[in-house]
This record gives sequence, structure tokens and C-alpha cells, in this order.
Amino acid sequence: MVISADVQQGSSLSEAMRKHPNCFDKLYISMVEAGETGGVLDEVLNRLSKLLEDMARLKNQVKSALAYPVAVGILAIIVFFAMTIFLIPIFAEIFLGLGVELPLLTQIMLNISAVVRSWRILIPIGSIIAVIFAVKQYYKTPVGRRQIDKFMLTAPLFGDLNEKNSVARFCRIFGTLTRSGVPILNTLEIVRDISGNQIIADAVESATTEIQQGGMLSVALEREKVFPLLAIQMISIGEETGELDAMMMKVADFYEDEVEQAVKALTSVIEPLMMVGIAGMVGVILLSMYLPMFKIFDELG
Repeated sequence: MVISADVQQGSSLSEAMRKHPNCFDKLYISMVEAGETGGVLDEVLNRLSKLLEDMARLKNQVKSALAYPVAVGILAIIVFFAMTIFLIPIFAEIFLGLGVELPLLTQIMLNISAVVRSWRILIPIGSIIAVIFAVKQYYKTPVGRRQIDKFMLTAPLFGDLNEKNSVARFCRIFGTLTRSGVPILNTLEIVRDISGNQIIADAVESATTEIQQGGMLSVALEREKVFPLLAIQMISIGEETGELDAMMMKVADFYEDEVEQAVKALTSVIEPLMMVGIAGMVGVILLSMYLPMFKIFDELG
């Protein structure tokens, strides 16, 4: 409603959007402004809509890779606490009443159960909360942000997925902006600000400096050693043929497919590992409770 009032008063759509930075970021404003300048606002808005749909789809694919292990991890924690709080004490009373010598594994589980049911459980919980808080505070520092973002691109299992997701996001936004008529330096500034990863942002900043000095985007990105070699080669071909925007879209299509395949592969690996982990945890707890009973049966035999 406020934007409509601004437009009715003679402001352009981009000017009206710029007055409300909390609602519209540089991506929206720059594309609308380019559409107004070129007289193709309807086409640019369609591209913006398609871009947002592609980004949302890619984001949901990554979330789906994390949803299963998180859900199973929460289930594992619930099962562990339920067994240590309610099941193990019942067996403990039986063993104490019989006066049997407990195996080492059983004694360890009884000690864990005692800790979980006492105030001492607050120590590991408090430690975990303190570590999470410390990591968040460290991430707010320039050095910490770079180190953690770099780890996110190289972490086992999820590092490859994060890297492909970042490449696809960069190329999709870059290609859409340049195809809509946004100047390349403005495009790089926008991509840098919404990259979501400081390592990617630093690489884009380096590329901006390279282009300002008459260099090539592919050369700058290759020097930073952030993007895969295949993406660099395809971007270089786009620069040489004068079809950088089209090549960027092809790279985005390729790596979005790679993200989809990586999500499927990651899920296929994590699912059995998580199930084996839960089964192993439950098995160890049950085994620790039944070992003394086996010992009693042997003595009676």
C-alpha cells in the first residue's frame, strides 16, 4: 500500500522500493531499476520470480538433507534418556537386591544413569550451551566468520553439498542480474552481499577488483580457489564468447542438478548410519542390563 502511494505520487517503482530497505534488498531493487531503464519491467519481474523460485527450491533441497539426521538424532536422544532414566534404575534395584557382582559395562551404564538422574547432568548440558554460545560469538568476528565459513565448504559429508549450493546460487543470481541489464560491477556487489558465506564474498570482492582493473572474472575466481575448476572453465568460455549470462545460467542448472544428486546420496548414506547408531545404542544398554542376569543363570546352572 505504501509503495502504491509512492508510485501514484510520481516515484518510479525502484525509487519506491528503495525507500523501504527492510522489505526489499539490493537484488530486488537493482533488477526492477534495470527493467525500468530498459523498458522491460514485466520481463524482469518474471525473471525475478523465476529466480526466487529456483533459490527456494534449492534451499528446500538442502534442508531436506538435514531434516532426516536431525529428526533421527532427536529421537536417539529421547530414547537414550528414556532408557537411562526409567529402564536402568529398575534393573539396578534388582541387581542390588540379588547382591551380584556387576560387569564393567553394567556398572558404567548405572553410573551414567545416576548422573542423568542427578543435578550433575547440568554440567554437560551447560558445557554444550557454553560451546554453542562461544561459537556464535566467535562467528561474529571477521576471523571467526572466515574460518567457520571455510570449514562449511570443506566439512565431511556436507562440505561438498555446501560448495555446490554456493556455486549454483552465485551463478543463478549473477546470470539473472546480468541478463536483466544490471551492470556487472553492481551485479558483483549484490552477489557479494547476499552470498551467505564470507569465503564466497571475499572471492567476489577480489573479482570486482580484477574487473575494475580490466581483468577477467574467471581469472579472479580461479585465483581464490573457491569454485570448482569445471565452473571456472565454463565461466571463462562464457567470457570469451560474450555470452557470460547464458553460461552462468547453464552452470547454475548443472550445479543445481549436482545439489539434488548430492542430497540423495547424502540421505542414502546418513539413513543407514543413523539407524545403525540408534540400534547400537539401544543394544549396548540392553546388553549391559542382561549381562548380570546371564551371570546369575550360569551360577545357578
